[in-house]
Amino acid sequence: MPQPDNHAAPMAEAEIRKIIHVDMDAFYASVEQRDNPDLRGKPVAVGGSTARGVVAAASYEARVFGVRSAMPSVTAKRRCPELIFVKPRFEVYRAVSQQIRQVFAEHTDLIEPLSLDEAYLDVTENKQAIPVATTIALMIRDRIRQVTGLNASAGISYNKFLAKLASDLNKPNGQAVITPARGPAFVAELPVKKFHGIGPATAAKMERLGIVTGADLRARSAEFLRQHFGKAGDWYWRISRAIDHRPVEPHRIRKSVGSEDTFSADIFDFDPARQEIAALADKVWKACGSRHLTGRTVTLKVKYADFQQITRSRTLTGPVHGAGDLEAVAVGLLQPLFPTAKGIRLLGVTLSSLEEDEGQAPQLSLPGFD
Repeated sequence: MPQPDNHAAPMAEAEIRKIIHVDMDAFYASVEQRDNPDLRGKPVAVGGSTARGVVAAASYEARVFGVRSAMPSVTAKRRCPELIFVKPRFEVYRAVSQQIRQVFAEHTDLIEPLSLDEAYLDVTENKQAIPVATTIALMIRDRIRQVTGLNASAGISYNKFLAKLASDLNKPNGQAVITPARGPAFVAELPVKKFHGIGPATAAKMERLGIVTGADLRARSAEFLRQHFGKAGDWYWRISRAIDHRPVEPHRIRKSVGSEDTFSADIFDFDPARQEIAALADKVWKACGSRHLTGRTVTLKVKYADFQQITRSRTLTGPVHGAGDLEAVAVGLLQPLFPTAKGIRLLGVTLSSLEEDEGQAPQLSLPGFD
């Protein structure tokens, strides 16, 4: 693992931004351990303990045994027989997240939440005129601990990509800096599988192409990367050079709204699967309505009993304007998958390519789905 510069001086160039990525440590599980002293120091998983349950979050005591979020509960229990399952309390997590957001707002209005437990902050110009971003990060982490009783980690750098990487370096309850002088060398030494935004499948493809480290990625031309990775190739070209000009966007529109459900018994027939899609589409549309959003791309997620997972997507010429539209497109994606010899254990529906819903467009005409 490349080593960060933990004793960085203030950034010399005025035009270089100061970005902090704050990430709460094992957020859901830490809230449960905070509120229930009997759970402290023990392996805890937030999620369902049933045969079809999934781990939403794991305490650090559980992670020692290899328990991770999104892991089937039966696998987690097999790895850690002493694992304690706790049902999630999302209303509590949202309330704590608001407390954390208020701490951020003491320093800057340029806050880009990524989820309930992490956010980017641009503190180049900050409310307390503190010149050193590392000092601000320490103050924020101390204040979060005072207000919530929880620990946070932070990464500090001159762009979002590096700040995100830095926040993972000294977890839990730590922080790290990647300076402008150190950035390109840090990326060059880092395995591409550790790059934020490069998943296992892409990392495996890169490895087949002889790209294992950031230096390998940097050695490839933009044309080569576009040829093999499409539009993402330009992004890979930039981050291999530690270049990321994305601003912190306090009013960033969500990229997608989705919902999924794991079933107590596998589904083999089309009609019950269609009923589940209808319920999921209704839930997604209600979530969109509360945010005044609509979208053009519908994605169906299917996970089979053997844990094989597939997705199917369709992008429409106009935005979706109702749960019925959303359901119709998702069912159209689902229908070709039947008949199926394998049971379906999970279905999911996601709406993306989001935009503000003006509420004035007519219902979509969807040939073949009436």
